[in-house]
Amino acid sequence: MLVGCESPIEIIDKPIVFDAQRIALTKEYLQNRYELTGDSITIRPKMIVLHHTVIPTFQETFEAFDPVTLPNWRPEIENVSGLNVSSQFVVDRDGTIYRLMPENYMARHVIGLNHCAIGIENVGGTPDLPLTEKQLEANIKLVKYLATKYGIDYVIGHHEYTLFEGHELWLEVDAGYRTKKDDPGDAFMQKVRQATKKFNFKSLPEN
Repeated sequence: MLVGCESPIEIIDKPIVFDAQRIALTKEYLQNRYELTGDSITIRPKMIVLHHTVIPTFQETFEAFDPVTLPNWRPEIENVSGLNVSSQFVVDRDGTIYRLMPENYMARHVIGLNHCAIGIENVGGTPDLPLTEKQLEANIKLVKYLATKYGIDYVIGHHEYTLFEGHELWLEVDAGYRTKKDDPGDAFMQKVRQATKKFNFKSLPEN
């Protein structure tokens, strides 16, 4: 139980594999996608990005993130990273918060911004498995905890990430590398922002 925020928050550590290969691939990603070089894979968090997985259970979500490399990775293809997707946190449908990796290690969850962003994935998010009130409450607690700990500037939904193209935080070198996202949606984000407005997060850039 952690008490470094407005209300106590319980976080369960459930680490994914973070071995020498994953560290090497993370460094490669930082260099190839962001032109950031160095021996460290730690980040200075400036942003929290909220997601949903579309995967129906936590266990299946964990199993998707746990492997070091992407499924069907072809390392012979030049300039394509084999680093698997990941996120620092996953929130189950009952509101349980899992930490999959150190909060300040780079995770691969959002184009252009991984170098400064902490990811929170929410299990589900489909019409049949909509995000729950318990997940909303857990996200609010987690945002408050992280904002207090790191002095976060932005809290965004994954579907809002392209608004940062051209922003000083945007470092993706490939102008053609984009994916269209709709998670977790405006309604969810509005509720999170309303509940965390005392932190005075910065407004999203206008494109």
